[in-house]
Amino acid sequence: MNGIAAKRFQESILILEPGRSEKNYWADLWRYRDLFLVLAWRDISVRYKQTIIGILWAILRPLLTMIVFTIIFGRIARLPSDGNAPYALMVFAAMLPWSLFSNALSESSSSLIGNTNLIGKVYFPRIIIPMAALVTAFIDFLISFIILIGMMVYYQFIPGWQIMLLPLFMILALLASLGPGLWIAALNVKYRDFRYIIPFVVQFGLYISPVGFSSKVISEEWRLLYSLNPVVGVIDGFRWCILGNESTIYLPGFTLSLVLIGFWIWLGIHRFRKTEKTFADLI
Repeated sequence: MNGIAAKRFQESILILEPGRSEKNYWADLWRYRDLFLVLAWRDISVRYKQTIIGILWAILRPLLTMIVFTIIFGRIARLPSDGNAPYALMVFAAMLPWSLFSNALSESSSSLIGNTNLIGKVYFPRIIIPMAALVTAFIDFLISFIILIGMMVYYQFIPGWQIMLLPLFMILALLASLGPGLWIAALNVKYRDFRYIIPFVVQFGLYISPVGFSSKVISEEWRLLYSLNPVVGVIDGFRWCILGNESTIYLPGFTLSLVLIGFWIWLGIHRFRKTEKTFADLI
């Protein structure tokens, strides 16, 4: 017991050394993993504890949006579905990644403003805060996923082997939101107007992304340009995993989406790390 206690004491020692936080920043992410879990659990409990609408909203919002899009694009505009897949199922297969992306972007971009007291008191890698905010969006995604299972049962639609790759596209949707989320979170500390801009950007992005329609309706000459929206590749990947051979992935556009997601992650981390030292003073 004495040996274990001594080891824990050594691990808890705070070493004051010039530049230490810079050299050990990424290692500190692992050292402060408990803080990540605490922040994530706090956000989840605040969102769902003693509430009904919090859980219902995670179900009703994508469900109602799917119904509206199915009526407008499927019944009125008569746009084609992917293969023989039911139009409503095709739309909801896109609503899942879009909801995951948009919720994660909204939560992470405003996370620093919601933790002003914590930022000004103790040292820890501030990037933990927006990363922990992604967990709440992921929980909303899991709740909405129950609707997808129910729709598959209703339409007697059996997914193919591609469904096994769905976790990879879940991670890709979170990564697509993480880069812009870090960039906006850093800007939001100095320019508080961004908190009003983000809801508009998210709402606008819903209509220019292939959520209510298949990306196949975009002509070939414009499809690569359309893929400059990195969410396009994520949505196509989700549909491919859920609908199987009824849907396909446009590989040039998907590759472009991967490149853009990687670029935004680099830009977000670079901007966040560059301004991180000033957060305590600005907040």
